[in-house]
Amino acid sequence: MRNFAFIFARGGSKGLPGKNIKRLSGKPLLQYSIDTALACSLIERVFVSTDDSEIAKVAIDNGATVIDRPASLAADNSPEWLAWRHAIEWVEEHYGEFDSFVSLPATSPLRSVIDVESAILKRDYSKADICISVTPASRSPYFNMVVQQPDGFVELVNKPQSEVSRRQDAPAVFDITTVVYAASPCFIKESYGLFSGKVVAIEVPKERAVDIDDIYDFKLAEAIVQELN
Repeated sequence: MRNFAFIFARGGSKGLPGKNIKRLSGKPLLQYSIDTALACSLIERVFVSTDDSEIAKVAIDNGATVIDRPASLAADNSPEWLAWRHAIEWVEEHYGEFDSFVSLPATSPLRSVIDVESAILKRDYSKADICISVTPASRSPYFNMVVQQPDGFVELVNKPQSEVSRRQDAPAVFDITTVVYAASPCFIKESYGLFSGKVVAIEVPKERAVDIDDIYDFKLAEAIVQELN
């Protein structure tokens, strides 16, 4: 199977300016995703889709092929799904058809090769359209997540059939992470969202599921990396 890794890293970032190439323990954030992809025996090629020349240089210097992303697909409100489609079509034009699209967002630098390979293999043997990554949620819609009603009162987001008095008794729920997405290229091109097809998931421990959106996430990731080193 031809499995290609894709990293989508645009230049604009409101939460943490320049985050995709901000140095995390001495290494540009983007490099973590590239290094993991290159270390994965199931990945044939690594592509970085970007609109930013500095990001492109970091990508090339670390062994990735750059896809020039149009400005219309790099705005704050641009759906990443459309950037996925653009990248797939570009790669098919230049490198031919491939079997598995593997997105490895730069904002999840703590993923492991095992996470990536597990997602690729699970999607393949389960015949799913896409495999996402999840991690155990800290809060549960069955126990300690509420929604405010029009009358001002609050209710549980999801009421269980029988009363749940302890979080441990509630059904297990998970947060979607940005660690890895492995999908059929055809599914991306023909569908409009993650859950418009057959979806499976791999579970990733919290220490590998940090998603960097702001400086506090960045400091948490930095602390974990320093402890691992």
